Amino acid sequence: MKKGGFGGASTKTGLIFEERVDLSKQLESIPGYDVIGDDVFYDGKKVAQLLKKHKLYKKFLEPQGVNYKDIISARLLPDEAIYVIDKKEIHIVEMKFQQGSGSVVEKLQTCHFKKKQYIKLLSPLNIKVNFTYILSDWFKQEGLRDVFEYINDSECNYFFSEIPLEYLGLPH
Repeated sequence: MKKGGFGGASTKTGLIFEERVDLSKQLESIPGYDVIGDDVFYDGKKVAQLLKKHKLYKKFLEPQGVNYKDIISARLLPDEAIYVIDKKEIHIVEMKFQQGSGSVVEKLQTCHFKKKQYIKLLSPLNIKVNFTYILSDWFKQEGLRDVFEYINDSECNYFFSEIPLEYLGLPH
């Protein structure tokens, strides 16, 4: 799947999301990958750490002496997050699945604020932050073009139903 999202077929080099699923289960389904606890291994080498929801704080920030209360006013709880060790980069992944009209579209417009907050939160560790949405096919409507332009203008990303390993900086 290309950045900005349309087209693409499922391949061995992409993580496919048909509904809310654990990133760990998706990675384990790819040959060469093993997930032990929150650690991701490729061909026996640790390549990443999974940090969804509270694990971002408990397993990553706090052990490195970062207290979120000193930096931001409220916790942000990512649906999924993956820290890619050799890239010193974290991918915050929010999954949005919709089958009818509702307020989820408006939530997509918060990406810039959330990315700025994550950048601020991770700045003491000098980690690059990527903010990405995984969207269901419902979002492929023409009427959402302006929202997608805004996401791109905000230097955030989106994909439909899958996210390429290459985009995450993981081996494949």
